[in-house]
Amino acid sequence: MSARGVVWSIVVAISAGVALSAASASAQPPLKWAGDPEGGAPFVEADPSHPDRLVGFDVEIAELFARALGRRPEFVNIRFESIDQSIVRGDADVGMSGIEDTPARRATLAVSMPYYEFREVLSVRDADAGRVHSLADLRGRKVATLGGTIAYEILLRAQQEHGLEPLSYEDDVHPFTDLVLGRVDAVLLDNVLAERRHRAMGGFTVLPETIAIGHYIAVLAPQNGPLRDTLNETLRGAMRDGTLERIFRKWLVWNDDQPKLYARVLAGEPVPPVIGFDTSASAATISKWEATKRYLPSLFRASAVTIVLSCLSMGLAVIVGVMIATGRVYGGRPAQLALTAYVELIRGTPILLQLFVLYYGLAAAIRLPAFAAALLGLALNYAAYESEIYRSALEAIPVGQLEAARTLGLSERQVLTLVRAPQAFRLALAPMTNDFVAMLKDSSLVSVLTVLELTKQTQIFATNLGSWFIPGLLCGALYLAMSLPLAALARRLERQWRVGPQ
Repeated sequence: MSARGVVWSIVVAISAGVALSAASASAQPPLKWAGDPEGGAPFVEADPSHPDRLVGFDVEIAELFARALGRRPEFVNIRFESIDQSIVRGDADVGMSGIEDTPARRATLAVSMPYYEFREVLSVRDADAGRVHSLADLRGRKVATLGGTIAYEILLRAQQEHGLEPLSYEDDVHPFTDLVLGRVDAVLLDNVLAERRHRAMGGFTVLPETIAIGHYIAVLAPQNGPLRDTLNETLRGAMRDGTLERIFRKWLVWNDDQPKLYARVLAGEPVPPVIGFDTSASAATISKWEATKRYLPSLFRASAVTIVLSCLSMGLAVIVGVMIATGRVYGGRPAQLALTAYVELIRGTPILLQLFVLYYGLAAAIRLPAFAAALLGLALNYAAYESEIYRSALEAIPVGQLEAARTLGLSERQVLTLVRAPQAFRLALAPMTNDFVAMLKDSSLVSVLTVLELTKQTQIFATNLGSWFIPGLLCGALYLAMSLPLAALARRLERQWRVGPQ
């Protein structure tokens, strides 16, 4: 065979090998991994220059896992607090988004070895940096963190021991915003999050004292032990050859804590989920009955918040809704146009957006307390819907009755208050009751403003317990206990008013 023939044979063989390799890789199912890019930096976030592409050190670790398995990584967007449940359901193979190693996760999931060690640290306003050094210095003051985290459990314990007030947020950006605005007095979060936020904004100081030490892990379904073991081998290799160090240095999170962690992991030494905080009494380490008894008072308090917030908001919504409906029926053309525009604006935009605008968007002009913003947001939203009910009820009264009342010499105000409004209220009662029950459920949305209502407290309970079964049943029972009596009362009133006076 000529030299040219030999070269051509080699080229064909290499091409065939590459093609076979690509075909084999494409035949493998993708490695689905779950994360939350909303406020997820530096774990998982949208690339600012290419918003359709994800970046972050957990993104790179997921790609490392996929390469080791000969598979293609496929991202599944799941809210942070739902990642554990989605992994159990099989929505993804692996969950990674700054997920903390906790007793609950060890008890209910297959968890990887820890690949990053972080410190729980306090952040305070610059003016308080010299006066606050520990949680004991925050008695009677508000301390923010993420719900369902180690930091939140620490704050719950500190609430009993030191009398501080923990506030639960759903992202790691707004706690620091509220700290600078003066809505909270301190933030307890991972040093990774605190230091990154400090580089982006000023006005607060990250204290050097360590409150507790935790670790980031990957989570898999309980039956996925073999895959977890394979990923652990990949992590060990990445620790030995410096791959993890390069990734963390790229994201400016490498520090002297990591070599110590890697030495322990590679030596086979056990690493507790949390260091410096006793987790022996956590919900995951005691019986579910004991955990339920412990959380019941919190669920009852959250139920009280839900019912009070809903009653006050509905009362205000009724008042404002009546005013809007009356203005649209009796007002002049400019008033009608303005009120119609308000109704369409409120009905055409999500209530979550309205809550964010009230609480965060207007913060530069007026700093509403969280409960006041929640009450006002729900009331103004439902007032738009209530106004449509009242307007249609007012217009449903027969014109003949109104003309008869005017013939008898009643003024327009008397016609409204004595003839039209009472009958319209009867017509509106049933849909009003439906709206009140709907508001009871929509009140769960105000947790984004740090109001700890029933659904948010249930979510925290479920995360700490590692299961949604018991918390979900209790939450549903409490909502039914609040809504069924209201529905029964409305039906009774309808029956009485339908019969009329005897």
